[in-house]
Amino acid sequence: MSLKIFNSIKSFNATKPTVVTIGTFDGVHLGHQKIIKRLVAIAHAEQLQALVLTFFPHPRMVVQKDTSIKLINTIDEKADLIQDLGVDHLVIKAFTKDFSRLTSLEYVRDVLVNKLHIKHIIVGYDHHFGRNRTANIKDLKEFGAFYGFKVTEITAQEVGDVAVSSTKIRSALAEGSIKVANQFLGYNFMLNGTVVIGKGLGNTIQFPTANLQIEESYKLIPKKGVYLVQSIIDAQLVYGMLNIGTNPTVSDANEISVEVFFFDFNQTLYGTALNIQFLDRIRDEIKFSGLLALKVQLEQDQQAAFAKIALLAKN
Repeated sequence: MSLKIFNSIKSFNATKPTVVTIGTFDGVHLGHQKIIKRLVAIAHAEQLQALVLTFFPHPRMVVQKDTSIKLINTIDEKADLIQDLGVDHLVIKAFTKDFSRLTSLEYVRDVLVNKLHIKHIIVGYDHHFGRNRTANIKDLKEFGAFYGFKVTEITAQEVGDVAVSSTKIRSALAEGSIKVANQFLGYNFMLNGTVVIGKGLGNTIQFPTANLQIEESYKLIPKKGVYLVQSIIDAQLVYGMLNIGTNPTVSDANEISVEVFFFDFNQTLYGTALNIQFLDRIRDEIKFSGLLALKVQLEQDQQAAFAKIALLAKN
């Protein structure tokens, strides 16, 4: 059964009771996956619907007005990853100040019980909820006894693993350490965007690139540099090298661009939506003396990429 997505709690209609877990789940990394797999296992064992309640925008963007926070996944990427884990329902709650002001009773009674129809909830040992986050897991268990739902507690060790993983993934991406990030994610970090018309300079040196426009300003972009990537285009796996940077050899602009050169590929991609998966880092961004020096370096980068692809094939 495919995942059903609801963009508000109000729009969710339960056909049967649910087991729920709650969180931002940014990255849907290995720690998150462990929790969500437990959710799905409980759903099967207790004949419940597995439901993930997540928030968007990120609560820090609302409560602390932190617009600088960058997320590992866009909301669509997160939904795809959660679907792959066998969840029945994803409810995306717009996190608002009004919602943050609900009392613990209003939150449990009106949201969890009356709207989400929970019979079981999985939350961290340090879960706080209600106005000013004053209620804790002990209060939740008392509500559970009154309203007839079970509470499964995620241990301190597991909660710590989840938090550490998220921090390490963000740090790794900021440093360009793709292999480390992918190890914690349990899948390849990705960028999704639409190919738009660029300056066409790549064509002049036989390295035509597809310029990727990423709509979501909150999406975390890895460190500037050149990366080995892959994409599925027309059901074919295609490798390439992707550059994140300001193109210092040909431009004085500070605007970051994301462009990819695919190997052995000559289709026009304008207007195409691409999912680009990052496999490894090749080098930092460099300012060259001119286009010829850039071309020589790109040829070397391509050879380095081919060597990495050969290693991947062996493993």
